[in-house]
Amino acid sequence: QVQLVESGGGLVQPGGSLRLSCAASGSIFSISAMGWYRQAPGKQRELVATSGGSPNYADSVKGRFTISRDNAKGTVYLQMNSLKPEDTAVYYCNADVVRVSTGREFRYWGQGTQVTVSS
Repeated sequence: QVQLVESGGGLVQPGGSLRLSCAASGSIFSISAMGWYRQAPGKQRELVATSGGSPNYADSVKGRFTISRDNAKGTVYLQMNSLKPEDTAVYYCNADVVRVSTGREFRYWGQGTQVTVSS
């Protein structure tokens, strides 16, 4: 099996920063893309940032958020600066993983971590 475990969410004031982490573990042969999505109450899940080749960002976070990866650790990070109340959401990481047992690529998701931006 493959597990993605997120950490780093919490409550922060507008203008503040948070750093999310997501570590993949299990029977992994390789990981191609990793990324972050978010879902606010009453809204659909939306892309925040992906890191497959070149990083790709939603327009709403460009210049404020930075995605990075540590391939040796199977970990993806999301540095979030200049946070706004509209960034409040549950943040989910994902990873496109080729498992040792199947040799096939499948997208796995983490359980989500809450980010709340409020004064």
